[in-house]
Amino acid sequence: MVSYSNHKDDVLKRLRRIEGQVRGLQRMVENDTYCIDVLTQVSATTRALQSFALQMLDEHMACCVRDAVAEGGAEGDVKLKEASDAIARLVRS
Repeated sequence: MVSYSNHKDDVLKRLRRIEGQVRGLQRMVENDTYCIDVLTQVSATTRALQSFALQMLDEHMACCVRDAVAEGGAEGDVKLKEASDAIARLVRS
């Protein structure tokens, strides 16, 4: 089971909102919107994706990682390494 399964509809709603922001960027470019205005929207979209990623990471840590560590053994180590790698990817991006 994934950590967001209890509120999958909310997760999808949030992703659709971000998708709408990206489509808005496309429209802005099609309409020759001023560069700085486009960049402002790029920044907002980027922040929305970063916020989404942090929410997913938080849920993964609170559910998947916590449960694996509580069970003990190699699976807990695997989940901790996965989370650490995910954090590193987020920090680099």
